Amino acid sequence: MSSAFPEITLVRHGETEWSLSGRHTGRSDIPLTENGKAAAEKVGPRLAGHVFAEVWTSPSQRARNTCSLAGFEAGAIVKPDLAEWDYGAYEGIRTKEILEGRPGWQLFRDGCPDGEMTADIGARADHIIAEIRAANTAILIFSSSHFLRVLGARWLGLPPEDGARFILDTTSISVLGYEHDLTEPVIRRWNGQ
Repeated sequence: MSSAFPEITLVRHGETEWSLSGRHTGRSDIPLTENGKAAAEKVGPRLAGHVFAEVWTSPSQRARNTCSLAGFEAGAIVKPDLAEWDYGAYEGIRTKEILEGRPGWQLFRDGCPDGEMTADIGARADHIIAEIRAANTAILIFSSSHFLRVLGARWLGLPPEDGARFILDTTSISVLGYEHDLTEPVIRRWNGQ
């Protein structure tokens, strides 16, 4: 179903060794696996027929390479605010390991020592949303799971902590948009494969 209003298409980057193993990958610049590259190449055909006025990407190589392999590198704009969560002391560590030393820890509630708190991610998402609304056009965005989950929550006006309620698989495609007018933001599709 198409919309008379601009749609914002979100693509999570392809698989990396760390995403495959569940390690928190914020600012570490981990490359795509061969499977991640192959899946990224299939994103372009999945978006066939869609026209994007702008393409934005996170500065990470995993997002930029997914963008490139999908065929959208030409004219892509790197937006630092699209970077994944800065996990600080938890960079490269699995949730199970974090919970051993910090029982009950939840990323979206507690944030990361020496890294970003949920409010920090929410502020970056709000900045991206302001840019999206100012552009008022179809935009394709390549980024990472936790940031895009917060972006989805903030798009709906939910607190950034509610990003915990949205799951994103690697190379998934989601679409933000509007219902009756530009004052009614909605999620049109989420985590499509």
